Amino acid sequence: MKKLSVFVMCLWMSLFLHAQGHVVHGVVHTFEEIPLIGAEIKIKSTKKSVFTDSLGQFTAFCYIGDKLTVRARGFYDQRVKITPNTKIVAVNLKLKPGEKQREHAIGYGYVSEEDLTSSISSFNANRDTYSRYSSIYDLIRDQVPGAQVSNGEIILRGDKSFQGSNAALIVVDGVIVDGDFLNSLSPVQIKSIDAIKDGTSAVYGSRGANGVILIETKKGGDE
Repeated sequence: MKKLSVFVMCLWMSLFLHAQGHVVHGVVHTFEEIPLIGAEIKIKSTKKSVFTDSLGQFTAFCYIGDKLTVRARGFYDQRVKITPNTKIVAVNLKLKPGEKQREHAIGYGYVSEEDLTSSISSFNANRDTYSRYSSIYDLIRDQVPGAQVSNGEIILRGDKSFQGSNAALIVVDGVIVDGDFLNSLSPVQIKSIDAIKDGTSAVYGSRGANGVILIETKKGGDE
């Protein structure tokens, strides 16, 4: 009887907490400071969606323990769990590498071409370009303005630290890798390279403080 009472009490508390819905305000950015317009925020409990406005802001009615899925074409999805103390949600979506993803971001109106161009230095390799490079390092050093290669590290923002590493963060097909991984790649495998040099690389956290190199490799069917 005691166990049943405890079970009923726990069930009641769970239902009570779930019933405590409240309004959550939020903002969705990319590269830390560029607002995303029209990004979708899907609410798990109600299956409903709201969208960000021209300032990247949104308002959603959620329950405690609810989950929000924030998505926009060309960006990686991000999920947020709602707690009893959640009143404001700030989300920074990461742009997927590749020209097609940038076209989605601009074409769907999430961000302006001017804002995106000011945040990313990019190029797409082609057979006339990459075939003359013997390594990824040579490719990056020649094609990314200001990029330096030192002891297997790619440096985008100069030697700022005398003790710590100045190496840029390297992301290949959405996965963070170390510099040694680039030795396993051939220039002919590269589809596109994006270099994020300024403070907008903070979207990748402290590890992106020295800039970020985003590399997309060719998949089946790519020319």
